[in-house]
Amino acid sequence: MKRTIFGNQVLPWLLLAPQLVVTLVFFLWPAAQAIWQSFLREDAFGLNTSFVWFLNYRALLNDGDYMAALGTTAIFSVSVAALSMGLALGLAVSVDRLVKRAPLYTTLLVWPYAVAPVIAGILWWFIFNPTIGILPYLLDRVGYDWNHRLQSGDAMMLVVIAAAWKQVSYNFLFFVAGLQSIPASLREAAAIDGAGPVKRFATITFPLLAPTTFFLMVVNVTYTMFDTFGIIDATTGGGPNQATTILIYKIYADGFLALNLGSSAAQSVILMAIVIVLTMIQFRYIEKKVAY
Repeated sequence: MKRTIFGNQVLPWLLLAPQLVVTLVFFLWPAAQAIWQSFLREDAFGLNTSFVWFLNYRALLNDGDYMAALGTTAIFSVSVAALSMGLALGLAVSVDRLVKRAPLYTTLLVWPYAVAPVIAGILWWFIFNPTIGILPYLLDRVGYDWNHRLQSGDAMMLVVIAAAWKQVSYNFLFFVAGLQSIPASLREAAAIDGAGPVKRFATITFPLLAPTTFFLMVVNVTYTMFDTFGIIDATTGGGPNQATTILIYKIYADGFLALNLGSSAAQSVILMAIVIVLTMIQFRYIEKKVAY
């Protein structure tokens, strides 16, 4: 293995400088500001600021709406991750069996990933609109009265479907790459031994996809925690009765709408800590069961 030795010790730092600057300006500095502001209480106009230590955090623990948003986030995250990864895996397995038309199907399935989250939310809002949407009309024909404006279950299904649809393409690409990296000889040998398609998938294909599945699990959890704000805002606005208010949307509602900046900052810190802890747990415990 050939190693590259830089004669100039400054050059590596110059090459890293753009990424370091981006990380400092767009992550470390805002994170530090959020942590500092979470210990403050100020009025809506920013004219009076006081240092209150952990009062904002204690208030959140006693806030029923915040605890409800925490539970809603857990349900939403698990549902979106399971639905998007399950659909992506099924589509990837189907495409992997194709030979001639695989690139065409892959291109078509990747397109939704290029759609912005807010646009994806608007698209599904139109599809499920109780007045003009096609799906509520079809559901009404079979006796189901769909109305995500009034029924919390319908609203949750809407945001889960919209968020999962947006993420399926990303998961699909990695599952296809993982399937193509599995030696065909392994599945052929299992087929010769009499193993059917289901058994080959359960005993050979899926275990060998463990690294890809683990990676996508981490990515999907992060996606549901942060990148789904536009979908929630465009479809339900956190309603009805805060039934679809996840943590990232509550941060926006309390900070930018209610102008409670101290509580919003504390919620941001807690959300960041939750994502870090979940990621550490996944790498600490779940990765042990992954065979690379």
